[in-house]
Amino acid sequence: MAIPLLICDDSLMARKQVAKSLPNGWEVDITFATNGLEGIQAIREGKGEMVFLDLTMPEMDGYQVLETVKREGLNAMIIVISGDIQPTAHERVTSLGAMDFIRKPVNPDKLADTLRKFGLI
Repeated sequence: MAIPLLICDDSLMARKQVAKSLPNGWEVDITFATNGLEGIQAIREGKGEMVFLDLTMPEMDGYQVLETVKREGLNAMIIVISGDIQPTAHERVTSLGAMDFIRKPVNPDKLADTLRKFGLI
């Protein structure tokens, strides 16, 4: 059965790049969101059991998405994908419940390794 996967990023190019970086044969049903508000709505609708989340977005940023998911107890495994590689960003997203942090642009091998680490592929 396909995993509902949400790719939440305000950049069309980034969303496409993440989608192209997914491991071959990984059964997912992809939904795209262009900001955090759309992302939260998709998670609430069950379209984001697995989420790849950008941090810098309009409407609601990635930190606010993580805070909302945590506060509402929503069912979502979140991996942050961001160009903000400062150690404080990594620590903050982890403390808010993110499983891991991957640097943009996504390296397909790093993405696959991260998914393997959590038993997702």
